[in-house]
Amino acid sequence: MSYRTHYTALARLGLPIVVGQLGMMLVGFADTLMIGHHSTQELAAASFVNNLMVLAVVTGIGFSMGLTPVVGALCGQKRLEDAGVALRSAIKANSGMGLLLTLLALLLYLFIDRLGQPDELLPLIRPYYLIVSATLLPVMWFNSGKQFTDGIALTRYGMWILLAGNGLNILGNWLLINGIGPLPELGLRGAGISTLCSRLAMVAAYVIILGRGRRFAPYRVGLFSGKHHEEKRQLLRRLCQLGWPMAMQSGMETASFSLTAIMVGWLGTVALASHQIMIVISQFNFMMYLGLGTAVSIRISHFYGQGDTTGVRQTASAGFHLMLVLEVLLSLLLILLHREIGGWFTDSSEVTAMVASVFIAFIAYQFGDGLQINYANALRGIADVKVLVVIAFIAYFIISLPASYLFAFPLDFGLTGIWMGFPFGLTSAGIMLWWRFRRKSKAS
Repeated sequence: MSYRTHYTALARLGLPIVVGQLGMMLVGFADTLMIGHHSTQELAAASFVNNLMVLAVVTGIGFSMGLTPVVGALCGQKRLEDAGVALRSAIKANSGMGLLLTLLALLLYLFIDRLGQPDELLPLIRPYYLIVSATLLPVMWFNSGKQFTDGIALTRYGMWILLAGNGLNILGNWLLINGIGPLPELGLRGAGISTLCSRLAMVAAYVIILGRGRRFAPYRVGLFSGKHHEEKRQLLRRLCQLGWPMAMQSGMETASFSLTAIMVGWLGTVALASHQIMIVISQFNFMMYLGLGTAVSIRISHFYGQGDTTGVRQTASAGFHLMLVLEVLLSLLLILLHREIGGWFTDSSEVTAMVASVFIAFIAYQFGDGLQINYANALRGIADVKVLVVIAFIAYFIISLPASYLFAFPLDFGLTGIWMGFPFGLTSAGIMLWWRFRRKSKAS
């Protein structure tokens, strides 16, 4: 195939995922905007909690991504009933993962006052933390449906459900944060309640679509079948074998951002509020790259299931080309707006100035972020995932986190120093993942 064919196919697959991811980021943007204008202390508390919870959420997403290459390969071989069996196994595996993440979050809650955060924020942190912890199991149920529909190349279903659910979340925020009409003014707790309700609604939407949609009838044969018990056990083991390395890789990557929130707390409330704004902006870019990377993974898994090595390699290269274009466009847009962005979220001039000072470090890691997302998803597409754990540990725990601490405290760059560590970790991860994919795709 020509590269133009691959570009078109990736755009067709990836655009609905990117739009859905944009809807998700719009919720984070709206949450931060509404909370920030309600109070700076609530913005700082949200920063701390959300940076911990995004670690759990992204780890869960990574685990659930084990379904994508499995379903993609089965669809490439026209084994639709077996793809339904894989979905049933994924629901079981993801439910177990959701319960584990919830228990770990509650365990951390017992030590929340020992993480060095400002004392005035703890009364705001505690209730919000518990409410958001309750959303982790619904997130994993939703991931089961989304990874399945993405894996069978029906990415628009996830897009529409995400957009509708996130619209519901924004409406709930408006009503509950500020107390519109007869509703009480709940502030940060209202944002948490709105998030919980919207995530439950998105799960309900997938239950209806997968359970009753005519297009999914061939898959329901396997989904509700009581046969093939041994095959189901094998698929469950396969999903866990793929899911755990992906979960650890995604979790360690996110930890390089989320765990820095603890260090940011040592710098005070203004730094935490500024960090939260930058996290929202960085997640916007990350989710755009991830949407394109997911399309790369889906398309590669189909070629891999057909034994088409040339298609696998061309798809990865085409994805990287598109990723470069996306990185340049987003970076140029944010460079133009970097002095104004902080003022969108808060009336604090201190926070606005601190946000602007972080942007150089932020722009510096965009190439590395796109590179590592493209080739991590390429490796997922060919089911070569165990190496992801080693690469992630080296890049994020050996390189990124120590670099952030070094620049922030011994070298006294503060919040900007924490963000200066990210380009080192993400770029090193991208280079190692590119080298691994190049080697494995040649071997196959």
